[in-house]
Amino acid sequence: MNSSKPEGERLSKRIMQLRDCSRREAEQYIEAGFVRVDGVVVEEPQFRVSQQNVTLDAHATLLNLQSVTLILNKPAGWTDGLEPLPVARSAQPGRQSEPPRAPRGPQNVRSLLTAAQHSEHDHSGVRLLKSHLTRLDASVPLEYEASGLVAFTQDFRTQRKLVEDMPFMEHELIIDVRGEVLPDALRPIERAMRDERLRLPDFKISVGSANPERSKLRLAVKGSHLGLAVYLCELAGLDIIGMRRIRLGRVSLGDLEEGTWRYLAEGERF
Repeated sequence: MNSSKPEGERLSKRIMQLRDCSRREAEQYIEAGFVRVDGVVVEEPQFRVSQQNVTLDAHATLLNLQSVTLILNKPAGWTDGLEPLPVARSAQPGRQSEPPRAPRGPQNVRSLLTAAQHSEHDHSGVRLLKSHLTRLDASVPLEYEASGLVAFTQDFRTQRKLVEDMPFMEHELIIDVRGEVLPDALRPIERAMRDERLRLPDFKISVGSANPERSKLRLAVKGSHLGLAVYLCELAGLDIIGMRRIRLGRVSLGDLEEGTWRYLAEGERF
């Protein structure tokens, strides 16, 4: 039986000694990127050190630690991340670990919240930390078949706004349909809009561009109404090719590449 102990001590313990602080405070300094081991930033409190040179940024402070919000361009055919990622099973002692299995069912968009998928066109100026990719809440659903903007946040104020203001927050979608759509083709939708018995939400729909192969419709609706775009297109006999949410409140998807994410920049508000 191997009773050897890991060499050295946890980095968080060393910071507790250097800063004379609690374990949780030490972990926060490390996760915030304020700690270097032999000149290299280390963000894992459990990292073990012995004789290495450990330094703490002279200007390190736990005041106003940044809680971030991420904007991700969800690919079509991925879930919207409202559900957590499945927890991987740990190997049983004495058993040979099994090779990784392909995920069952649809891909969870949360699996794209990695450093590798951080958009190179992110101009927010926020320095990426590993802690930014944890403890992220999601509350605004998007159809499995659709692509486009989904939001994840660590900020309880942002999360509360997304939940409480959702019925009044405008979603803007681009709907690609097959063939050329003339304005008159939307009359069945306009009649349904005026029919009080249907109790449809407030929305605006228009033809953005059209050619013999495909047309783009622009749909703006207050609140999250899954299935509304499909229902309206069925009323008008339109065949949907693709659907993308490009705006949520005042935050736009912009030129964010599909499958990548960026930080919500300072000054951006839903």
